[in-house]
Amino acid sequence: MGLLWKGKGVSTSSRDVTLHATMPVVGHGTRVDGVQLRPVAAGDWEAVARIFNHYVEHTFSAYPDRPVDESLFRDRYGTHQEYPFLVAELDGAVVGFAYLAPFHGAGTMRRSATVTYFLDPDHTGVGIGSRLLDRLLGDGCRIGIANFMAHVSSLNDASIRFHLRHGFSECGRFVGVGEKHGRLFDMVWLQRPGS
Repeated sequence: MGLLWKGKGVSTSSRDVTLHATMPVVGHGTRVDGVQLRPVAAGDWEAVARIFNHYVEHTFSAYPDRPVDESLFRDRYGTHQEYPFLVAELDGAVVGFAYLAPFHGAGTMRRSATVTYFLDPDHTGVGIGSRLLDRLLGDGCRIGIANFMAHVSSLNDASIRFHLRHGFSECGRFVGVGEKHGRLFDMVWLQRPGS
């Protein structure tokens, strides 16, 4: 389960690539004013991939072990345009992104969606992730989403705490399913009902 693309957009491999819902929260300062949340635009894909690839290369927050191409996100958006895909913009630069995607392809699961968000590492811990999540939840409820799901690496304690603080509760765990940088990790599933 989760968000799965078969080989598309993988820069170094044709293996399956799974993205996951997380928001790294490390705290870099005071709250940031002037951040605009808006729908993703054609010129944003490079920034979205750059932000995501930082976490691919340097953390356990993103599942892939190799950088991904911007087409991965562009194709995901093209496939699921009925779901919100947002960017956070500050002083003309994209400093974060967030989107909803179907939890499962079956129509019987259309009331549930997965959440994904990543922030530029210099803009974490200042409230942007909370604003993106709040907007996703509101937009999701407006399109009929009643259950919001997140899956997070067990090595990403900050993201698990972020979700718990924002009304998610752990609803499942796949033990030892991933390995990155020589370390095994669980996939932790968290769920929150819509408002």
